[in-house]
Amino acid sequence: MINIVVIGAGYWGRNLIRNAYELEALHTICDCDDRSLAKLKKKYPGVEMENNINEVITNDLIDAVIIATPASTHYELTKKFLNAGKHVMVEKPFTLNMAEAKELVGLAETKGLKLMVGMTFIYNQAVRKVKDIIERGSLGEIYYIYFERVNLGKVRQDVNVWWNLAPHDISIALYWLDSEAETINASGESYLQKNIHDVVWANVKFKNGTNAFIHTSWLHPQKTRKSVIIGSRKMLIYDDTSSDMKIRIYDKGIDQKNISEKLSEYENFGQFQFIQRAGDILIPKIDFTEPLREEVSHFIECIRQDKVPITGGRWSSEIVNILAAGQKSLENKGINIKLNGE
Repeated sequence: MINIVVIGAGYWGRNLIRNAYELEALHTICDCDDRSLAKLKKKYPGVEMENNINEVITNDLIDAVIIATPASTHYELTKKFLNAGKHVMVEKPFTLNMAEAKELVGLAETKGLKLMVGMTFIYNQAVRKVKDIIERGSLGEIYYIYFERVNLGKVRQDVNVWWNLAPHDISIALYWLDSEAETINASGESYLQKNIHDVVWANVKFKNGTNAFIHTSWLHPQKTRKSVIIGSRKMLIYDDTSSDMKIRIYDKGIDQKNISEKLSEYENFGQFQFIQRAGDILIPKIDFTEPLREEVSHFIECIRQDKVPITGGRWSSEIVNILAAGQKSLENKGINIKLNGE
């Protein structure tokens, strides 16, 4: 049996608490708000409530921790729990710089502990279905992917919209493309709070030649969670907000036909003729399971069976690398930043 403590009982923390409890792994809930703990005690009888984090760090009955606190606390808390010999799942963003990420990965590996980052979309069945479609070659060569993750609020004060929303799409791009990022440039604006970007546009170039264009915003009239993949054979739209059409595959594209040999009189207009193609639309069936349940279950499974987490520390460090480079570009008028893999 794995005993887990969830640190942080805010909006997202409560979702993690529910899943850990239903998986019969929740031992303790830790939060500084005693009123919140009192309410949770009624909902989760038999679960320990604690407002002193030092008490759970030193509790030998606790095997693992799920950290759902503000991003600025992730590094320190993760380090403390790893040093205490506990497996850690920490919410995104993993850390706020690469030096911290590398240190935590090294610490976990030295101590033989599981270190996992909560990148929920990687455990989404629709996202996994798209990866399967890409790997089977159904879309052909992937030219580019356009990500749009926008809504009106929730406006954060601890991180900007880039660090808040972009980790989801960066993680999905890394997962789908199975390629390292090469360069990034990003631009944005701070309309609501000084020096905290609430709108960001970024272009991530991958080593396999694919571009990922990412648009994030807290200032948009409509909530959108959409990815558009443009391939040489077909095109695909993944819409996370859709209840029954999360994935649509379009047999559309532009084909090139070499006409120079047959119609030499047209050589002055170029060697190729571009032909628009439009065929059927396919909507694959997706068997829904709650991604967060899959994620927490995977964390427990990795501890029990000594597996490497899908969204482990090393893999998640690449997301931090891209986020940090994007932030550098934001602060330097959108210059192109080369990712060095450090």
